[in-house]
Amino acid sequence: MSETPVDSDEVRHVADLARIDLDEEEVDRFAVQFADILSHFDALDDVPEVDAEADLVNVMRPDEVREGLTQEEALQNAPETEDGYFKGPSVS
Repeated sequence: MSETPVDSDEVRHVADLARIDLDEEEVDRFAVQFADILSHFDALDDVPEVDAEADLVNVMRPDEVREGLTQEEALQNAPETEDGYFKGPSVS
C-alpha cells in the first residue's frame, strides 16, 4: 500500500470548508490520518473484479391493495391536530 501524501494546506482547506478551526498540532495530526484513510482507498485497486450477474430478478411479492386507516384512526394518537391534519411545531 502506498501512502498518499496529504499536506497541511489541504487539511486547512477541508477544515475551512467544514468551518472547523484547527490549531497547527491538529492540522499535522489530521494530515497523517487523512493519508492513512486515502491509503485504504488505494487498497481497493488491488481487489479483483468479479463477474456480475447481468439479469436481476425481482424477489419481492406483488403489491396488494388493502384498506387503510380512516383519517380519524390515523389522528387519534396525535398530540395536536388541526382541521383533520397533524399539527406540528411552527418552523421559522
